[in-house]
Amino acid sequence: MLRYYHPGPRQAPRTIVSDVCVYGGTSAGIAAAVTAARLGRSVTVAAFGRRIGGLSASGLGATDSGETGAIGGLAREFYRRVGAHYGLPETFRFEPHVAEAVFEAWVAENGIELQREQRLDGVRMSGDRILELRMESGLSLRAAMFVDASYEGDLLARAGASWFAGREGNATYRETLNGVQFRSGHQFRVPVDPYVLPGDRSSGLLQGVSSDPPGAAGEGDHRIQAFNFRVCLTRAEDRLPFPKPGGYDPDRYALLLRYIEAGIWDVLGNNQPMPGDKTDFNNNGAVSSDNIGRNHDWPDASYRERERIFQDHVTYQQGLLWFLANDERVPAEIRAEVGAFGLPRGEFTDTGGWPHELYVREARRLVSDYVMTEHDCRGHTSIPDPVGLASYTMDSHNCKRVVVDGQVRNEGDVQVGTPAPYPVAFRSIVPREGECENLLVPVCLSSSHIAYGSIRMEPVFMVLAQAAATAAALAIDANVPVQRVDYGALRRRLVRDHAVLE
Repeated sequence: MLRYYHPGPRQAPRTIVSDVCVYGGTSAGIAAAVTAARLGRSVTVAAFGRRIGGLSASGLGATDSGETGAIGGLAREFYRRVGAHYGLPETFRFEPHVAEAVFEAWVAENGIELQREQRLDGVRMSGDRILELRMESGLSLRAAMFVDASYEGDLLARAGASWFAGREGNATYRETLNGVQFRSGHQFRVPVDPYVLPGDRSSGLLQGVSSDPPGAAGEGDHRIQAFNFRVCLTRAEDRLPFPKPGGYDPDRYALLLRYIEAGIWDVLGNNQPMPGDKTDFNNNGAVSSDNIGRNHDWPDASYRERERIFQDHVTYQQGLLWFLANDERVPAEIRAEVGAFGLPRGEFTDTGGWPHELYVREARRLVSDYVMTEHDCRGHTSIPDPVGLASYTMDSHNCKRVVVDGQVRNEGDVQVGTPAPYPVAFRSIVPREGECENLLVPVCLSSSHIAYGSIRMEPVFMVLAQAAATAAALAIDANVPVQRVDYGALRRRLVRDHAVLE
């Protein structure tokens, strides 16, 4: 069954002790573990689910790579190993099962202790130091150093590090692209009436349209960019038909139908071709696979509440494909186009061909002694402690869908390029000095909402994870807090291990 969270049976209490403990089996989590192991450290990974590799192994095969020359070290090794499967020097487009096989091989080759289906239950601290992670299963994990490689930042929050979720106002860091943004990206291209009965406000709003006020440009709020599943589609003869989800409600797609009737059909406009006669289906246009506005509570929600949000996204996106392929109100040519696709029989075999992981584009973000901002992305700053480069567009998906002057408008989409690859500061992946001295955070790093929109790409997560694990090893060697790691030594080791820092 496709689930985010299902509490398993509690086991007899036991403890695993290692030099480095990584929480999260994401691409970053595995990269951090491999790095630590290659540096001679014992390492344990606590993966939230059964599968590892995060989004890189869950449908996001059309990698948002930015400038590929900025990707070095272990991240580049990953794309070369995936490429070798296809007889290529490297590739940034790949099938999910191929990526997962590389992550599993890394774990086996490096003797990594991998504990699957481990959900954080508590953290035992001594002052500013993590002593132990307690899991719901009864397992305890002790280590000298910890890496939070989760997409949500659950460990950093439990360890008492400062964090933020949502969009800062532009004024917070003197930015221009943060907070409320009404722009042309993934926007309605023609006017669409938002009311159940067109023109009749008293009839209520169509599903998917919020009654929230639009907000003022640049104003901060608690909202985060929309999630979706990066669904792998195929036209292969043995494809699985799109499932009709439980709880399917055709009224959820009335807005999309109205948009189609207005002459716009672009839902499949970002369905990228992949090897093996497969695709990576991502959001495109005003109404598509993004379940806009239904994820705002995710960052700090309980596991059970996240399960509810997860299932809402499953129902929405499976229902979207079912609706487009089967509802007789949809024009026949569109039904035929969508119906020519299905789910690949050889991918995600334990969840009926559907990706097992939701694309959590942002959740909590650390607030440390250095916050990456739009100014860094634009190359307006000088960072003395780089541990990797980022280069992708400052990219935020829409955060809400509202009514403006009697018409539906999406809000929150930003797509503004960066002029060149830019450095990510070491200070942004460690907590503030005095908050937690043995924790590193390569995924939910210290960054404003809009800067995170550029940094939040899978290759960069692996780059920063390598830096985090290297710093962890150096901190153990020198018996110092992570904030006091000798940056010169860190830089030399990263360069030796083929990191690209400038």
